[in-house]
Amino acid sequence: MRALSPEVARLRRLWDAHTRRPFPSGDDDPRVQEVALYASWLGSIVEVALRQGSLGPEHAQMLKARRAEGNQVLFRASGELGEPVRSHVARLIAIEDILSELPVQ
Repeated sequence: MRALSPEVARLRRLWDAHTRRPFPSGDDDPRVQEVALYASWLGSIVEVALRQGSLGPEHAQMLKARRAEGNQVLFRASGELGEPVRSHVARLIAIEDILSELPVQ
């Protein structure tokens, strides 16, 4: 088994902590649904990155495009909905930041 890079180790710790917390409820509120969609999308990239220890070129491109779009919708939703959505979004953005530091293979 190869050693994890510091970035992958940080990603694993944060992702493990994140997935152990319940998702904030909000019935059918579109703002909560937007956060859930982002979490699902990001989670699919995280799972592959944790297995590979890097980003594939297609995920790197998707992440780059997402980061260029910005997170205004997520920031607005977290501000309007307050806690615990705010903490949930903050963790997701921290996870996204770590992903952006991973090497592309």
